[in-house]
Amino acid sequence: MKQTNVRQFFQKFPTDEACLEHLFNVRFGQGHVCPKCEREAKWYRLTNEQAFACQWCGHHIHPMVGSIFEKSRTPLQLWFYAIFLFTTSKHGVSGKELQRQLGVTYKTAWRMARLIREHMAAVDGDEPIGGEGKVVEVDETYYGKTVKGRRGRSLDGKAVLVGMVERDGRVITKAIPDIKAVTLHEAVEQSVAKGTELHADQLNSYNHLDQKGYDLKRVNKLRDGWYVGPAGETVNAIENFWRHLKCSIEGTHTSVSPKYLERYAKEFEYRFNRRMRPEMMLDELLSRFPELDA
Repeated sequence: MKQTNVRQFFQKFPTDEACLEHLFNVRFGQGHVCPKCEREAKWYRLTNEQAFACQWCGHHIHPMVGSIFEKSRTPLQLWFYAIFLFTTSKHGVSGKELQRQLGVTYKTAWRMARLIREHMAAVDGDEPIGGEGKVVEVDETYYGKTVKGRRGRSLDGKAVLVGMVERDGRVITKAIPDIKAVTLHEAVEQSVAKGTELHADQLNSYNHLDQKGYDLKRVNKLRDGWYVGPAGETVNAIENFWRHLKCSIEGTHTSVSPKYLERYAKEFEYRFNRRMRPEMMLDELLSRFPELDA
């Protein structure tokens, strides 16, 4: 099944009214039990506000409340189209591009992009990966300008991300304050199930993970580069993810503040985890609202 194209998008969502109707249907639907009178009801669209009323008691339901669309004066169709752009781009969408495409101010476009990235992260979730018989690669990367006069792995002014990818499976990324053993071990234990075969490079901070329920195998990147050991130990998959992330950020956004780096990483994490079924992304993002339960 192919991804939705522009023509199909506007056929499905031709107006704000169609978008609001979609939100009502995926969140509630006809027959939804009224929270006030507790009866199954037919819901009628109100003409003077973006809401639906119960046939029995007139109680109002607002489909946008609790979602990323709440309290926004931007037309709902533009929100849906912005999400469509995020799902069809392999390299992300910049605030300036949203500004040009939607005809809104840069401030509005930047806020929309931020909320869409947060929504993608919420839908993707952070359920642990790996488990018995599974292989997970773990690696850290640094983002930011190198401080002149510094040598080695100086973290001055740089953000640190740790990534874990399951062989032929999902990836999880996290922003971390440093690369100390306690920090990396905590990130791994939160995201990777015990019993997993864990592949890591020679960074000392990964030492002793084999004492915490993992089958730890090491890769010497300094000696062998993109090395695949005799038992198949490698971190090539997570290295490829970092390369795509950094190239996309540099090509689409030029640069990203370390403060917001994790949001961009989560956006790419969401798309990576659906790389085998990209056609589902638009419907998923327009139908699932886990932030409502937060």
